[in-house]
Amino acid sequence: MTPHPLWKDQRPGPAAWKPAPELSRRERGEEQDRAAGGHAARQMRLPNGRTVHASVALRVFPSGRRIYAYLRWSDRGRTRERYVGEVDGPTREENLRQAWRQIHTSELLSQRDQPTRPRHNNTRETNSWASTPNSRAVMRANRGRDTRPERALRSAVHALGLRYRVATRPIKDIRRTADLVFPRAKVAVFLDGCFWHGCPQHHRPATGATANFWRTKIEANKRRDTDTDQRLHNAGWEVVRIWEHDDLEEAAHRVAAAVRDQPQGPR
Repeated sequence: MTPHPLWKDQRPGPAAWKPAPELSRRERGEEQDRAAGGHAARQMRLPNGRTVHASVALRVFPSGRRIYAYLRWSDRGRTRERYVGEVDGPTREENLRQAWRQIHTSELLSQRDQPTRPRHNNTRETNSWASTPNSRAVMRANRGRDTRPERALRSAVHALGLRYRVATRPIKDIRRTADLVFPRAKVAVFLDGCFWHGCPQHHRPATGATANFWRTKIEANKRRDTDTDQRLHNAGWEVVRIWEHDDLEEAAHRVAAAVRDQPQGPR
């Protein structure tokens, strides 16, 4: 899917993401209901057994040209939120619908309690893999390939006349998969998600019972990224890392420059 032209040339206008100031609290709730597909479609079961109604917040960062969606809910008077993804509609109504579709597809509202495996008394809770249903839902949502930013980047790079391999190991003996690989030029491209790779601009640390798990997970991902870069550099590869919030057409030109600057090896 090609990003909305609005993102290429200018900052999205308020009508694409800001709520109308004259809306009452009840009317804002009705706005969320319409976008989600009904009031019941916003129900969220918390790990403590309580049921709340979540909402979607849309944000554009200073000097930014992208609209980010966050799932928000209240737990005992404290507002919680989780990053959902990017949206690209021309109106707030359409962007709310896009966000709710992503939430339902990723099962981010499914936090029903599940039987837990017994653990030894000396085992720390943070060692348990995705120990809550919400963590498991987020992990499941990360398994897909061919995300919108990936498709947009591939399309932009292809339009510059470059050909590449998709989702493959630059070096067979090293179990690290790059999003785009240029074997002859020995260039590996990684498109990093803001949440999973700890983007300094957009990453929002998790809170509550799962905070330690996610902090450990994200820090491990960052260490793995650094290790991957070092391994590939040692083997003579050029590494290009791109954040999902980057302007992907500009990123495509960075990739093209890296490929063309490298000596071309045999096919």
